[in-house]
Parts: sequence; structure tokens; C-alpha cells
Amino acid sequence: MLKKIFFTGLVILVPLGITIWVLNLVVTTLDQTLLLLPPSVRTQAPFNIPGMGVLLTLLIILAVGILARNFIGRRLVLWWEALLARIPVVSAIYSSVKQVSDTLLSPSGQAFRKPVLVEFPRAGSWTVGFVVGSPGEALQGPLPGSYASVYVPTAPNPTSGYVLIVPVGQIVDLDISVDEALKFVVSMGVVAPGRRPTPPEPALAAPT
Repeated sequence: MLKKIFFTGLVILVPLGITIWVLNLVVTTLDQTLLLLPPSVRTQAPFNIPGMGVLLTLLIILAVGILARNFIGRRLVLWWEALLARIPVVSAIYSSVKQVSDTLLSPSGQAFRKPVLVEFPRAGSWTVGFVVGSPGEALQGPLPGSYASVYVPTAPNPTSGYVLIVPVGQIVDLDISVDEALKFVVSMGVVAPGRRPTPPEPALAAPT
């Protein structure tokens, strides 16, 4: 009985603890933005309150977005990108990261918009993946037919995975959302799409 009570508490506290840890990591990281302010300002209220870095980061992102949407801002962005393109090593890194961020973050991008099933790592074994676009003529040119680039994330860490070039006819579309597909991967298949996780049964008190 004591073992059941212990594991019931563990099932409740572990997700809560991990959630708090992740939120604390995000807030602590974003608070580093306050280092942009002079020391005399950082020590004054309200900037000395934990979490103010999150607000400052959001304000900086909004300010840059507003600036980049007008004529002068667009000219500055073009000038800045042209300057970075002249630096040998920096240009390669910046252009690669920019292409990825444009694909992932752009509202018109198609990355991670379509969860699918593909056979991986062998025929007859299926896994969840996400169509991220077309592999391009240079990669699919030597291959017969039409192909799509599919990202297959690893569980429970979806930030690592494999990029597959799969024939379009071998891709099975899924009628689920991206969030449901990611939950399935992160939970290592425990949280199936369309099904809520079963809450733990309350432990019965020991008879007196």
C-alpha cells in the first residue's frame, strides 16, 4: 500500500517538477537580456524582478519587427545582410540559419505543418514524421518520381531526428494536429492522438 501511495505522488509531482524546471530555465535564460541595460538601471525596480528579461525580450522582438516592416527598416536589414555576406565564415553560418528560421518561423512556411506516417527504419515499420518541403531538383533529380522531405523526430527529444527523402506515394497523411503528433513522440507513444492520458488512481488509505 505504501508503494502505491509513493508512486501516485511520484506520477503527480514529476510532470509538475519538470514543467517548473523548464519554465525556470526559460525565464533565467531570457533574463540575460537585462545585461543589455546599464548596471545602475538593472538594480532598480522593476528591472530587478525575476522574469523582467522575458518582457524586455518580447519588447525587443516587437521593436525589431516594427522597424523591419517600414521602408527604412527594410533597407537596414538588406544592408546588414549584405555586410554579413561579405564575411567568409559568418556568411555561411548566417545564411544557413536564416534559411532554416525563414522556413520554421515564417507564417507562410510549410515546415511542421503536416504530420504523416512513413516506413522507418525498415519496410513494415511505421513512424510519425513531418513534411518539411521538397528536397529540390539537385537531390531528387536523379531519382524517378516525386519526392518530399520528411523530418522524423526521435523520442522523447524531438529536436533531434532524421531527414528522409521519401516518395510521395509512400507517405500516409494523418488527420491529426501537429501538437498531437508531437505529444505522441515526446511521450514515447504513451499519449495516443485523440486520447487523453488516464489520471492516476487515487491511493486508498490504509485501513485503521
